[in-house]
Amino acid sequence: MEHGFVDCHCHIAAREFEEDLRDVIQRTTEAGVKTLVAVTEEVGEFARVLQLQERYPDVVAPCFGIHPLQGDGGPEQRSVKPQDLDAALPQFYKHRERLIAIGEIGLDFTPWCAPTQQDRDDQMNVFIKQLNIAKELDLPVNVHSRSAAKVTIATMREHGVSRALLHNFAGKPSVALEGVKAGYLFSFPPAVCRNQERDKLIKQIPLEHICLETDSPALGLNRHVRNEPSNIVVSCRYIANVKGLSPQTVQLVTTQNAYRLFPKANRC
Repeated sequence: MEHGFVDCHCHIAAREFEEDLRDVIQRTTEAGVKTLVAVTEEVGEFARVLQLQERYPDVVAPCFGIHPLQGDGGPEQRSVKPQDLDAALPQFYKHRERLIAIGEIGLDFTPWCAPTQQDRDDQMNVFIKQLNIAKELDLPVNVHSRSAAKVTIATMREHGVSRALLHNFAGKPSVALEGVKAGYLFSFPPAVCRNQERDKLIKQIPLEHICLETDSPALGLNRHVRNEPSNIVVSCRYIANVKGLSPQTVQLVTTQNAYRLFPKANRC
């Protein structure tokens, strides 16, 4: 049986895909990708993700989330404020049946993005509120943790979150193993192939706790080329190589992991 891939974290609603989305989706399905877990970063993207699900109901699995960094449509990112969540709140409840997860949510304590304690406090406030919504709606969370791996995992454990994907995880192996203990999963995009920095981490996380993602349009093999979901095969091969397994094994187990974490995404 052909199990296919699940791209556990991608931004298929991004502007970068507007021009040629049909071709992108065609390449995606040709590469064997069965499900795109489509995350959002701000309330302005919610409607777009639902439209894409209507257009590609067998492929697009929508998530709603308010990211710890907000772009305001410009290149300057700023730390999220509690009021950024206000417009989103009714949407989570209104569309709860269609959502497969709450995401992309999390913490980003990169110094130039969150320079003050107030920024960090605001992010924490928004993160915890969304963790509580996920629990209330009985949904898993799709989580961003940059320069904040330890505190992100500790916060989720503290709030009784049992189902989480930590995407593009770059924390220490010891921190990752705390997440493994809590039952969390970790995903890695094609960008991990650019250097060997994550090899030790990938080796130490059991395959039963790993998923595949592209984070497209970002985090591809080449920093200056748009990434797309068909590149999931790159992540699969790389993880197989690091772990000394066959790509088929990694494909099979990561897909099973993904559908266990996101049961509503499994329409097969």
